[in-house]
Amino acid sequence: MIKQICSILLAVSFTFSAAAAQKGVNIYDTPRDLPERKVTRSDGAQISLDSFPDDFVLAMFWSRHCVPCIKELDEVKNFALKTQENGIRVILISPSQEWKDSFEQREFLDKFGADGMEFYTDEHSNLASDLGIFTSPNTVLVNRQGKEIGRIRGAAEWDDNKVIEYIYKIKAQHG
Repeated sequence: MIKQICSILLAVSFTFSAAAAQKGVNIYDTPRDLPERKVTRSDGAQISLDSFPDDFVLAMFWSRHCVPCIKELDEVKNFALKTQENGIRVILISPSQEWKDSFEQREFLDKFGADGMEFYTDEHSNLASDLGIFTSPNTVLVNRQGKEIGRIRGAAEWDDNKVIEYIYKIKAQHG
């Protein structure tokens, strides 16, 4: 009897873990055009989210005042390192008004485990507003054709193998 209860609890736990990895994910039936608004790279260059040909992009909208965002930065870096050779590009986008300059943002990212990550600022959160993003973290999934194919709302365990495999699956189906 105890073995049966343990088996049932284990099965329920595994099912819950797999579902938790996909919590907050919304994949669209039809890819969507992205707003034309641009974000600013650390060197001052302006780019739009559809400017990464041949890459499947995870554009992570985050804030320095968002505790879950900061907690996941090192996992995001690990995810990016594990997936970069497979055509997945991770970019971090935060509101421009949170930083006095790109050096301050780079120091912040380095301090919290996201050293070397590609980062951008969103002038007055205009792109986030155009996308209907008003909370952080929020990740926009962009296929290789520069179309939005879905979103992930909230934090994730980015360097968990189940999450990585799930993103690969999305990329294979919609990328």
